[in-house]
Amino acid sequence: MEQEEIRKVVIIGPESTGKSTLCAQLAQHYHTEWCGEYARQYLTEHGKNYAFENLETIAKGQLALEDEYVNKLVAQSNVTDAKNKSPLLFIDTDMYVMKVWCEYVFGKCHPYILNQIVQRKYDLYLLCNIDLPWSYDPLREYPDEKPRQELYRIYKDILINQAVPWVEISGNYEQRLKMAITGVQNIL
Repeated sequence: MEQEEIRKVVIIGPESTGKSTLCAQLAQHYHTEWCGEYARQYLTEHGKNYAFENLETIAKGQLALEDEYVNKLVAQSNVTDAKNKSPLLFIDTDMYVMKVWCEYVFGKCHPYILNQIVQRKYDLYLLCNIDLPWSYDPLREYPDEKPRQELYRIYKDILINQAVPWVEISGNYEQRLKMAITGVQNIL
């Protein structure tokens, strides 16, 4: 099996919208893997004070982590010889998230990130709405409603203006999972 045969579903949206939870639920439902957000690991190790340059490092770490999971699924598929079945990988963030982060905080984006947006291919985006209550996490930056709404609109505009199918995910955790499964079933 080749890397191109892996179906990649990206979950994006502002912080504290249930992205990681949804990734874990979907991976469990489909008996597959999910790739976490490298930024969490990076900020935990290096601290919450970051500079523009750090975001390119985080982007490269995210893509390396994604590639690691893709390669793991390819190896598993080759061992099990799953015929006519493309494995799924759920990804908690992508370069659109990095672009938004760069531009929202610093007003500019690294060319590396923009180039990766063009080069990387995904099969579906799930956009998590801000209708879940914000929950505290020491790595989160935007507890106020106004930035959450702004960021949500930015993500939605991005998805409207690109070609990959996408589904808006809202409601409680159970409703979100049902909406996400319906969206995933539509690409299988």
